[in-house]
Amino acid sequence: MAKLEIHRVPVLRDNYVWLAHEASSNLTAAVDPAVVDPVLAALDAQGWSLTHILNTYHHHDHTGGNLELKEKTGCTIVGSRSDRERIPGIDVELEDGDTYEFGNATAQVFDVSGHTLGHIAYWFEESDSLFCGDTIFAMGCGRVIEGAFDQMLGSLDRLKALPAATQIYCAHEYTQKNGQFALTVEPDNPDLIARMRDVDAKRAQDIATVPSLMEEEWKTNPFFRADSPHLQETIGLTGASLVEVFTETRKRKDGF
Repeated sequence: MAKLEIHRVPVLRDNYVWLAHEASSNLTAAVDPAVVDPVLAALDAQGWSLTHILNTYHHHDHTGGNLELKEKTGCTIVGSRSDRERIPGIDVELEDGDTYEFGNATAQVFDVSGHTLGHIAYWFEESDSLFCGDTIFAMGCGRVIEGAFDQMLGSLDRLKALPAATQIYCAHEYTQKNGQFALTVEPDNPDLIARMRDVDAKRAQDIATVPSLMEEEWKTNPFFRADSPHLQETIGLTGASLVEVFTETRKRKDGF
């Protein structure tokens, strides 16, 4: 099995497009291409040719470049079967439990609905790489828009069960503000305090903070930590159900 070479492409205000290159088959995918020109420029700089688009879900800042990139390169567009009506140019439809062979690399597909319905994530086990769109952010998660809070919590629980070494390639640079919120619900979390010190230093130099590491998220992401007595006490829900704690935490973040 082949490992991916992954390259970050910053676009728009705070989006990231990820280029995933499988060298043995000379395949390159753009994950959630919001726009066209920066993606083409990055491909040219790397000496790669676009063969695929992997979409996690349908929002325009994840699919805005689909049709033009397909027209220019002839690439294959891969996305969610249940979201196919909203994925421009979709060719290959995937659903929960599927595997997708990307040359000699294999992605396991998870339905992670909650932020929206039909949202999927791609986990390349050999590369310790998770492309999760807007489901997980570094120290955060997507706002619950189309789904339900218990559904979103279930999606996060599925992903946080992946190995500690998993690199999380989310779609936005939201880390600093997410961490600032996290400190309001776990102000005495030493791992969180230390991580925010590092994040603040990086952002002061305009250094990216993603991908993040699954092991770090277990320790510092409040949406992974509904079972934390510290968090429960801070928000006044000691002993409440995990769904209640998650829901209250997410609602607080919505207003932060």
